[in-house]
Amino acid sequence: MATKHEQILSYIESLPIGDKISVRQIAKDLTVSEGTAYRAIKEAENRRLVSTIERVGTIRIEVKRKENFERLTFAEVVNIVDGIVFGGKSGLHKSLSKFVIGAMQVDDMMRYVDPGNLLIVGNRYKVHEHALKAGAAVLVTGGFDVPESSKRLADELELPLISTSYDTFTVATMINRAIDDQLIKKDVLLIEDIFIPKEQTAYLHVTDTVEKYRELNSTTSHGGYPVLDSKDVVVGVVTARDVIDAQSMDTIDKVMTKNPIVITLTTSVAAASHRMVWESIDLLPVVDDSNRLKGIISRQDVLKALQASSRQPQNGETIDDLIKSQMTPATDEKSGTAFTVTPQMTNHFGTLSYGAFTTVLAEAGSQALRTKKRIESVVENITIYHTKPVPLEANIKLYPKVLDFTRRMAKVDVEAYNDKQLVGKALITYQIFDH
Repeated sequence: MATKHEQILSYIESLPIGDKISVRQIAKDLTVSEGTAYRAIKEAENRRLVSTIERVGTIRIEVKRKENFERLTFAEVVNIVDGIVFGGKSGLHKSLSKFVIGAMQVDDMMRYVDPGNLLIVGNRYKVHEHALKAGAAVLVTGGFDVPESSKRLADELELPLISTSYDTFTVATMINRAIDDQLIKKDVLLIEDIFIPKEQTAYLHVTDTVEKYRELNSTTSHGGYPVLDSKDVVVGVVTARDVIDAQSMDTIDKVMTKNPIVITLTTSVAAASHRMVWESIDLLPVVDDSNRLKGIISRQDVLKALQASSRQPQNGETIDDLIKSQMTPATDEKSGTAFTVTPQMTNHFGTLSYGAFTTVLAEAGSQALRTKKRIESVVENITIYHTKPVPLEANIKLYPKVLDFTRRMAKVDVEAYNDKQLVGKALITYQIFDH
């Protein structure tokens, strides 16, 4: 039987797109406490089922597919620009296809405005009405009010009419940044993208016997299985190591590993892979908020996903991407990995920041392992010492040297030079990915 929390989430998911919800109304309709309703609504917001806007409320929005993740809803725009919604609140759930800056004559401007657009413009009231009639939402910059006729038209057409105190340039920059953030999120591979659902995998219950494990093992060739109680809650994991000395009629709850490591659908694949390497785990159960089994993920699944994602074009750039893009890999041990200190890499003193320095050192070591050992790795520990200030536009050379290498780990020493002067060193320990 579903918990009250799960019932509320199912109820929210069943609501029509654009519906408003509130803690008080949910509590009344489903006969739950306001605290339970509040927690469920927050979970729905995390799952991108709803969006909460100050002075508007919480509305049901369309769940974004990965391929359309970069498209913002008008509700998200309101939150980004700290806006006030004057009209068209029922259209806040809609997504904008692009935004247009209103900086020309009306006739010229309207040639660029299409249905689903967001027109960013100041207090040009005739332009507002033309844009709304053309099927576009309007964002009024500079904190200006709008006529009542425009508000009524926005309500009638269900197209948001929003006002913000920011200027046009600032608003465009903020929305551009938000779209880029969405693209980065789109590139982040989550467990929900690759996990094997419960219906397609094998698992055991606490009352099953070791004999049942061996039967499953012979038919599926899997080495481990999640163990569930009577409510489908994951309470353990059983592997070949657990049953090696067990009798056939022993029950699974007597031999399983209790309190296993589990992950959720919103865990990133990179985080899961790091955990699997760190803990030497071949299988992780995927669970929901109540720790009920949703599926599993294996080390092979994770490696395939990471290899596939590394071949995809990058749509959004993180700070790490910007820093790594400046690095020129070494052609041999003597040439070293080169990079020039750019403004993005500096701190408020105008010298290379500690974070950027850490990133380039770790990347140089990873490149050395990929080139020399043909392996993928993740940083386990890094110690940086003997540092000197590195100015903006300095040309730096990094010289990585693999000191130790085993099946599970590698140690790499990296030295950094600025014009033949040693400015920093690092000793980095990497965990190795199995292939």
